[in-house]
Amino acid sequence: MSNKPILILQMQRMGDLVLTFPLMLWLQHQYPNHPIWVVAERTFFEGLMPLSPHVTYFPREAAPLLAKEAYALVINLSHRPEAAQLAGKVTCDHLIGPATTASGTHYIHGKWQLYRASLVQNNRHNLYHWADLNGLDALPLALIGSSRWPAPETERSDAARIGVFLGASDAAKRPTVDTWSTLVTALLKRGMKPVLLGGKADMPLGHAVALKTGTPALNLCGRFTLAEFTALTRTLRCMITPDTGPMHVAAWTGTPTLNLSMGYVHPWETGPYQPGHHVLRSNISCNGCWQCKHSSFLCHNAFSMERVAALTHAITKKGSSAVGVTPAGQRLYATSRDTDGLYSLQYADGTETTTPRHRLALFWKSYFGGEFGLWDASRTVTAWQDLCAISPSLMPILKKELLTISKDLLGAIKGKPSLTTSENYWKKHPPFIRPLTGYMHLALQNQEFSPAGLADALSMLERLLALSSR
Repeated sequence: MSNKPILILQMQRMGDLVLTFPLMLWLQHQYPNHPIWVVAERTFFEGLMPLSPHVTYFPREAAPLLAKEAYALVINLSHRPEAAQLAGKVTCDHLIGPATTASGTHYIHGKWQLYRASLVQNNRHNLYHWADLNGLDALPLALIGSSRWPAPETERSDAARIGVFLGASDAAKRPTVDTWSTLVTALLKRGMKPVLLGGKADMPLGHAVALKTGTPALNLCGRFTLAEFTALTRTLRCMITPDTGPMHVAAWTGTPTLNLSMGYVHPWETGPYQPGHHVLRSNISCNGCWQCKHSSFLCHNAFSMERVAALTHAITKKGSSAVGVTPAGQRLYATSRDTDGLYSLQYADGTETTTPRHRLALFWKSYFGGEFGLWDASRTVTAWQDLCAISPSLMPILKKELLTISKDLLGAIKGKPSLTTSENYWKKHPPFIRPLTGYMHLALQNQEFSPAGLADALSMLERLLALSSR
């Protein structure tokens, strides 16, 4: 068997690298005789190496040398231009993800990577997690779904020590100074020991929160290297955190994690990956947005930090239920797995998610899984029937949209001017159909609007129209 290496390009942020750890483990299982090389940011991989699967890391600067090697498989998970350029230069048996050819043409290889790229500004109805999407083009679903991840550790040396990670890449994704200080005060009143955490960039925020709460000794922002921080997470009974890289570090180390999901985040995509953690999210209809269109972050308003402290207290006490103290206007989720072993969020009280929006998202999940060969078409039929049952008024509108798209595609196939080639064609349709138009439009671009690409898109539509006529 060939011992050519497998190359993963992951030049994104800390959280993206941690969410690539499952892929590394799956590849080691599937290709045991191939060394795995990973190109990542030195700042992140050096600190995360104690947690990482056993792979060989290279910094971005090594790209010229890496381009001379021949690979069994290359998976580009980065959206950086230099990653696509490297992917386009190397010699490999199989290529997945974005690649730029010598002539400057950009392609995305792999249906699931194309699907993920189509989620840019269009992820409202997506139920696939980033970590799962990393592997679906390269590995069998049975391998991904059979993975068993350790449950969060409930026995820690200090059962009252709570990490409060303050920072996030965008202010929209984290609470304000006043909100954080309210949480710290509420945790202290309940007998817990909050520790303020953050990187060097979060030091002013940590100072402001500590000053407002009168607890300067609790502020440890900027005190640790990344390696030291990962060691610290193993001592915490719980980590309260926005959607940020250290959240994934905490979850990977087995630290029970409470994710305060606010701002431009979608927890189905980037929530704590291992089962048994918690996500608190507003019920506001625009949650999971790509960019806020309001004058203030309405999704922040539902967060009561006194209730968050009560939730934390309940989560860290054996036999205690956190459900009864969930703030009004919010839902508490537990990270879980569906029947296929893919990431899922379940209501923490055990009830089933039956909202029309969620049923629509489940349909699109089933549809793309069927289209890309994860399961047979019968599951898509069942998901369609479930959607019809809960949203009967949506069905004729959806069918009308499908017919409109079909006419556009037929016109393009016949050589007539068509809206399908316009840059924002996918946005000209209502949000409930955009999972299809977003993917279809990017797939057409990827095939340069060729007759074969248009025929593929029309075939997808024909299958959906047949389903809608049942």
